[in-house]
Amino acid sequence: MDNEGRDGEEERGKSAESSQPPFVEVLCRSSGKVRRFAAGTTAGYALYVINCKLDIGVAPGLHIEAVKEGEEPVVFGPNSILVNYGKGWNLQTVTDEGHDESIGMLQNSKISPNFQSFKKPMTMNQPNSTISFQYIGKILLAFAFMFLLGGIFTFFLQNLPAMNLSAVSSL
Repeated sequence: MDNEGRDGEEERGKSAESSQPPFVEVLCRSSGKVRRFAAGTTAGYALYVINCKLDIGVAPGLHIEAVKEGEEPVVFGPNSILVNYGKGWNLQTVTDEGHDESIGMLQNSKISPNFQSFKKPMTMNQPNSTISFQYIGKILLAFAFMFLLGGIFTFFLQNLPAMNLSAVSSL
């Protein structure tokens, strides 16, 4: 009977170990791939690794959240340790696409006018951020003034001893 008791304890120990694996899985919603991370990994590092492995043109993740059907999602901050909340809870990234949709709904419902700041930042491939000839001309003009000012100071410093001698001799 003593051996049977030990076997039962070993089985319970094994089932406890198997119920909590030494890693957590995070679903990347952009790529559809599941990434595994060691227990104790921070959400910021996991998000960094996931975003680094994304293909070009795929929306990067903004943050990681735990979701379960019928429950409010649990959002992980960048310094939060990733944990699995149990059966039915899944860790996944939140992408920019879902973020934009929620902003649109909030703006349409007129809750707050301050949500404009959450929109995507302007990038170089958008038409409003093109470099014009006027911009390049201003840069060239600034360089010309810098060289002119440098030349004036150089001329002044080269002639300073002669001006000093003439000022002393006139006294």
